[in-house]
Amino acid sequence: MLINYKKANIDQIDGRRVLADVDFEVDDGAFVYIIGKVGSGKSSLLKTIYNELDIDEADGAVVLDTDMMTLKRKQVPALRRQMGIVFQDFQLLSDRTVYKNLSFVLKATGWKDKTNRRKRIEEVLSLVGMSDKADKMPHELSGGEQQRIAIARAILNSPRLIVADEPTGNLDPETATGIMELFKGISEKGTAVVMSTHNMPLLDQFPGIVYRCHEGRLEEITGDYNKMQISAEESV
Repeated sequence: MLINYKKANIDQIDGRRVLADVDFEVDDGAFVYIIGKVGSGKSSLLKTIYNELDIDEADGAVVLDTDMMTLKRKQVPALRRQMGIVFQDFQLLSDRTVYKNLSFVLKATGWKDKTNRRKRIEEVLSLVGMSDKADKMPHELSGGEQQRIAIARAILNSPRLIVADEPTGNLDPETATGIMELFKGISEKGTAVVMSTHNMPLLDQFPGIVYRCHEGRLEEITGDYNKMQISAEESV
């Protein structure tokens, strides 16, 4: 199991509790959605996975075999190197090409051989359909292309887990579908994907495990979630 939270309490930095008694499990290759209205705790939950936000207390909180309750600050980089993180706003380095963006990550994670770096970059760009964009600057790419590069960056080190916070939020429906196809293909190859979304139609088009942040709790939705009383705020 890649993620195993038991009765975890999650607070904002200001101490305000956003989620209580969270039970959350993610297995290898799982495709998991986190839904809920704005402010319900979706992003806060994801931030605890890569330790941008601490878990206040829990009966158990393990991510990639790491006990999050005893994790030391100096251990955080090693944890994050085992996962890929994809943000809604891409967060590419604007002052360098696509190739140099990816090379920067590889250098930072211990890839010393230039030939091996080039080979891996070519592999991931091919996987996301961006082989012809290596020499482009981020501002020369569309939003969908930038997100594909962000996904390429996330999978450089063959992570067991990808965490994505509203990865299709700024994209048109057709582009969003292409991004979702990428994520689905990644999960089918064994990498778990945990993503927050407000795009409810995606849940029909790309089925997965669905958790809902609602009134301070995290609940797994089983059966036909479309028949549940999910508020309009969660689908906008």
